[in-house]
Amino acid sequence: MAMLNTHAVTDLPQVRRQKILLLLERDGRVLASELSTHFEVSEDTIRRDLTELANAGLVQRVHGGALPRPKDSGKDYFARLNETDEMKRQLAQLAAQQVQNGQVVIFDSGTTPLHIARSLPLDIRLTAVTASPMTAVALAEYPGVSVILAGGQLNPATMAANGREALELIRGIKADLLFTGVCALHPEIGLTSPRFEEVELKQALLDSAAQVVAVTTADKLGAVEPFLIAPCNRVHTLYTESRVPTGDIEDYRRLGLNVVVA
Repeated sequence: MAMLNTHAVTDLPQVRRQKILLLLERDGRVLASELSTHFEVSEDTIRRDLTELANAGLVQRVHGGALPRPKDSGKDYFARLNETDEMKRQLAQLAAQQVQNGQVVIFDSGTTPLHIARSLPLDIRLTAVTASPMTAVALAEYPGVSVILAGGQLNPATMAANGREALELIRGIKADLLFTGVCALHPEIGLTSPRFEEVELKQALLDSAAQVVAVTTADKLGAVEPFLIAPCNRVHTLYTESRVPTGDIEDYRRLGLNVVVA
């Protein structure tokens, strides 16, 4: 019986693409030139592999290679809210301790800022600003919290208002603190989003706060979405897990971020 040619198996596209995903998980990024050498195929072949993986939502294509995508990329708001794990709750409770009485605090859209709002002390006194109706309702339960809700068209994917009305309100506020939503945060690429329509508002949020706090589970670190919001160093404090599956937590500290791990 003839022996199986291992190179022939490796050259099968589906096998090679699975191995590319394993390399991406291990290294945090892959380069087409290096994959070409590793698998002994042309760069055109590798580029087709990466394009197929990107079309399947498994990687984010960038010039020369690919980066990971967050696990919940593309899921709607309620799907993400229902899947909230214990680590996200712990991070939210930890981040909520940063809020001080008398501050003006902006809560971005997303499920994590909602959990932070729900984790505040019952006797907290502050002015809260948000474009998320659900977060506004959660904050309204605190007797000492004055809530400012940005208006505009509701985006069903984020369950938050966006557009000119929300943008103008945010640009007119100078807050002490912003809890920014995180879709993906990469030390080299920065803070990115899968939705073009929310980029301008998120940039305005960053400009409106003296301190920017990002709270995220580790799967969103080292990941990249299609639309750039801001460089990574626009975040001042990062609350996350101690174990990062792609890259090194020290990459964020080297950029000047205060990294707090749960």
